[in-house]
Amino acid sequence: MISRRCSACKQLRRRCPSDCIFLPYFPPNNPQRFSFVHRIYGASNVGKMLQQVEEHQRADVADSLYYEAYCRIKSPIYGCVGIISILHQEIYHLECELAKVQAEISLVKADQAQTESQLAQGQQGQQREISPRISANSLDEQNGVYSSLLSSSFDLSSTPWFY
Repeated sequence: MISRRCSACKQLRRRCPSDCIFLPYFPPNNPQRFSFVHRIYGASNVGKMLQQVEEHQRADVADSLYYEAYCRIKSPIYGCVGIISILHQEIYHLECELAKVQAEISLVKADQAQTESQLAQGQQGQQREISPRISANSLDEQNGVYSSLLSSSFDLSSTPWFY
């Protein structure tokens, strides 16, 4: 015998009428969903809330009630507000990080434009100079050559490989 009682009627130990307001939103295969909502709001209040809204909005109301009840049970002090504040903090930190990256990108673009304009001026017949801001070592580093490491006085042959 298959029971067609919704989880609300099962928990309340009553017969489930054919026009039960809980049946579409609290199915029998998910009893914990109604259990959370019942524990926070009570079955009578949930029934009243579902009856007060239009039928096409009831699924959203039942989902919201479940989510709020679940959050309140998991975090009795803050509930949904705790999750919202954590998400706001995360958004703020990500916006700060994005602003830093955008500033770095604009700085790199400005340096690149300055370098290109200096190179263009040097190719127009003037003698090519390296600006004081861009040293020969930094140009080598940009090209993948680390001349400062090659000219280092640190000798690896005298360093023991084990201690």
